[in-house]
This record gives sequence, C-alpha cells and structure tokens, in this order.
Amino acid sequence: MIKIAVASGKGGTGKTLVATNIFYSLLKKGVNAVLVDCDAEAPDAVAFFKTVATGTADVTTLVPLIDTDICTFCGKCHEYCNYNAIFILPPMKIIQVIEELCHGCGACTVACKEAAITEKSVVLGSVNYFTADVADNIDEKNNIIEARMKPGVMSPVPVIKAAIRLATEDAEIAIFDSPPGTSCPFIQTVSASDYVILVTEPTPFGLSNLQQSIETLKEINKPCGVIINREGIGNTEVNNWLHINMIPVLMEIPFDKEIARVYSEGKLLSCEKKYSSLFDNLIARLIKLTNKIKPSIQ
Repeated sequence: MIKIAVASGKGGTGKTLVATNIFYSLLKKGVNAVLVDCDAEAPDAVAFFKTVATGTADVTTLVPLIDTDICTFCGKCHEYCNYNAIFILPPMKIIQVIEELCHGCGACTVACKEAAITEKSVVLGSVNYFTADVADNIDEKNNIIEARMKPGVMSPVPVIKAAIRLATEDAEIAIFDSPPGTSCPFIQTVSASDYVILVTEPTPFGLSNLQQSIETLKEINKPCGVIINREGIGNTEVNNWLHINMIPVLMEIPFDKEIARVYSEGKLLSCEKKYSSLFDNLIARLIKLTNKIKPSIQ
C-alpha cells in the first residue's frame, strides 16, 4: 500500500477538499483506494459521499484505578506521572486519577510498591467504517475509515493510530486526511505516510504555516509537494519560496466562486467537468512520484 497524507499547517486551507477529491478520482480510475479521515476531533470526509456504515470499533486505553484502602499516600505514583494525571493530598488522604490527562503509560503502576494500583479500560473514541457508493464501478472494498475522538478526551493520537492501523491492507493507495497544524496529531499521521501533500493558500499566514510544516517534515525525512488553494487571492511569495527551495507545486486551485458553491453544497469538484481534469492530472503526477518510493501502482 502506498500511503499519502494530505496535510496543512493551519485549518481552512482546503485539506479535506483535496483529500476527498483525490480519493474519488482514484476510484474513477479503478484504483483500489481507501480514505482515512484522521482529523479525529472534527471528521467530516464522510459528508461528501453517499455511504453505508459497515462497522465500528471502540478505541480504548488502560488508566490506573487506585485502591484507597491499600494506598499509603506515599506520593510515588504522583512523582512518576509525567502528565500530572494523579492528584494527591497526603495529609488529608485524598488521591484521585484525572483520567482526561492520563496517557496510559503505566508508570504509576511500576512506582506503587503496595500494589494499590490496578487498571481499568476507558473508551477514547471509535474507528468507523463506511462503504462509499460514488460510481458504478465502486465495490465494498473501497472504504472510508473515520477516526472519531470522544468529547472531553485530551489527545486524539491513540484514535488516529488505530484508524491508520485498521486501514484496509489490500488497498493500493491510502489517502490520510490529516489533522491541521504541526502538533502531535499531525506528526502521527504524516509519519505513517510515504508522501505528504501540503495544502496552503497564497497569503503571508499561509506561507508561515507552510514553512513550519515543511521544516517538521524535513526533521522526520518525509518527501512532500504542495497544492496552492485559492490561487489569485494573495501574492506570489508562496510560489517564489517554493521555487527557491525546490519544492514541487503539484497543483493550483483557482479562487473561484463556483468552487466555493460546489464545496459548500457537499459536492465533489472531481464530479464537475470543469474541474475534474485538475484532479486527473494530479493523480497522474502522484502515481509517478510515489512509484519512485514504492514501484507498484501502474
């Protein structure tokens, strides 16, 4: 499987627009593809397709459960916890696990010499499966996999990891719709990919976030290309910077009222004759690029 992440340094650049249209264009060409919505805090890729829900799986973690009848309130578990997930007031013999902060690392269990700590399972979110019915040649193997974090959970990373792990292994290409930004959820998504598409806009803010994203990808040695969305609203600084740094511009999507209308109605640009060639050309270019990494897709 070739894994392509579609990411951005900020929200609202058109990342999901690109990911969903790449996925649909691959299906039109008969490529066995899977779309993984890794934006677990606000997944919305399913909204652009007619889908049938085919299953769901809870994502859980183990958090400590402290027996106060055995606990001596020595505070070792609190000292070992790097995430401040254990609150303790020894003089008042109060100790409590803040489950929302717990990362399930198990350090507190190791620290406790009184065997006062056991573990319980807590649901962090779910991985949901859908079959996309978008064309006559679509079959049940062409799935959309959605990571969805439970409200109140501090980090979506375990849910993202589960969604990527459960992606259909017999697919030829997997498209990861990454969370915005360059923090841990972004890192988790792009580190699992073979190639990263960064979506930006031609504005100073867009350039600043693009530079942060590219510097992050350099640190983890991930190849990337850039799609410039809303081309025409700003200046040429993004293009100039990419040219100087020899980073390929994969596609430019024009600033067009018609595109905004189609997208706001929950439709796919690649279904429109006026724009379908944009994504067909992008797919051809991506296949050439990814064949250099994994020479399997024809």
